[in-house]
Amino acid sequence: MPLALAAVEYGAGPPLAILHGLFGSGRNWTSIAQGLAPQHRVIALDLRNHGASPWAETMGYGEMAEDVRASLSARGYEHYALLGHSMGGKVAMMAALQHPEMVERLIVADIAPVSYPMRHLCEVEAMRRLDLTGIQRRSQADVALAAAIPDAAERAFLLQNLIFNNGGARWRLNLEAIEQGMPALVEFPATPAGRTYDGPALFLAGGRSDYVQPAYEPAIRRFFPKHEIARIEKAGHWLHAEQPAEFLAIIERFLSR
Repeated sequence: MPLALAAVEYGAGPPLAILHGLFGSGRNWTSIAQGLAPQHRVIALDLRNHGASPWAETMGYGEMAEDVRASLSARGYEHYALLGHSMGGKVAMMAALQHPEMVERLIVADIAPVSYPMRHLCEVEAMRRLDLTGIQRRSQADVALAAAIPDAAERAFLLQNLIFNNGGARWRLNLEAIEQGMPALVEFPATPAGRTYDGPALFLAGGRSDYVQPAYEPAIRRFFPKHEIARIEKAGHWLHAEQPAEFLAIIERFLSR
């Protein structure tokens, strides 16, 4: 049964849904959504086990793609463009492959339809190990996580998911489900032979990122024969946050064709 995903909507025009990456939420994309809103109706979704959306025990890409389809349909959107980053990019690709008639254009930010190393399990484990008893401010949690997650910017991003209510702290993320689902999240699901998405597809890659390598282009071509690849040379994996103006400009050109 698909989950009804939380979302924030912006602007007016042809619909464009944004799908965030692992540990993220739709609100991480507020500035990008606002930048696109003058020309598009932007729907920034929270994927299952993230943000304000419901939790579930499993996190397969097929079921997450169905969450997206059902949630957009419930909001009255039957045809739309999809923009997904990282994990959200895999969800967007799967949605396009499962229901190509609904996806008018596809934008995939710094991910490919391939398997990756399990890079983020240590972050999940660190967050699960953190004793939230007595934590009253994010700065306290930041100090407690510093040994396990040395990068301050990464900790700041993760700690956006720490919320405070009723005098205590809790994670908005379903960390148990994410940890259990990690082996599937780093893969790309098997799909029926010959299944493709034949609409326009843009793959945006960070020039300082290794997530979209030349070796992955045959896999991209196999599923998305009408694809193009654009690189933002001065950006890493978080290309929309590192180079937002260039990111927006490339997307707006692609959507306006």
